[in-house]
Amino acid sequence: MRVNRFLILFFLCSFLFSQANAQDDKKKLATSSVFNLKKDSSLAKDSAVKITAVKKDTIPKHIPRIATRRSALIPGWGQAYNREYWKIPLVYGVLAIPTVLFFYNDSYYKKTKFAYEAVYAASLPIGQGRDSSNLKNIDAAVKHADGSPLSLSDYQNYRNIFRQNRDYSVLWFLLAWGLQVADATVFAHLKQFDVSSDLSMDITPTFNPTTRTPGLGLTLSLKNTSQKRAIAR
Repeated sequence: MRVNRFLILFFLCSFLFSQANAQDDKKKLATSSVFNLKKDSSLAKDSAVKITAVKKDTIPKHIPRIATRRSALIPGWGQAYNREYWKIPLVYGVLAIPTVLFFYNDSYYKKTKFAYEAVYAASLPIGQGRDSSNLKNIDAAVKHADGSPLSLSDYQNYRNIFRQNRDYSVLWFLLAWGLQVADATVFAHLKQFDVSSDLSMDITPTFNPTTRTPGLGLTLSLKNTSQKRAIAR
């Protein structure tokens, strides 16, 4: 009996002593730098976030709205804002084509219109206001090679054709203007779009301890491999 009591007392003292040592070890580990690493890492993350936020704020942003407004006011200004200077001659070249066609068709429209009115006045009966004085003022570009005027129906057809072409040139000019505005807007949106070879994507299996369900983790690396954004599904 004494031996049993002694053994029970020995095991009881050993158990209490081990529990006391365990509590001391927990306190020491709690105050050690190993367990404070999370706090330090969180502080480091906060500082890194602040640093990256400052860096992003200092970088000038490329605003597509500015490119749209500038190209709408002056052709090529939006392309200059996007630093695509090589497009400016193309923009003015495209706009120059309907502009030249407008003045060409407008000039011949006026010539054929005047010729039509002159030939029409000369074809009227004598008692109804016939006047052939303007036949000599018809432009040579809308006459026959021998200098004789065209027929009334020919002048009417040419007048209508040149007027139609003039109106179409205005429409093409507005369309070209709108296209260069759209070009400046689209490429302004794509200005900061990363298409470099530094892009990478990793898919790894994950486990959610809260819901105790498996899932997939998608990691996108943009340029700097040290800065990653994880999207868990």
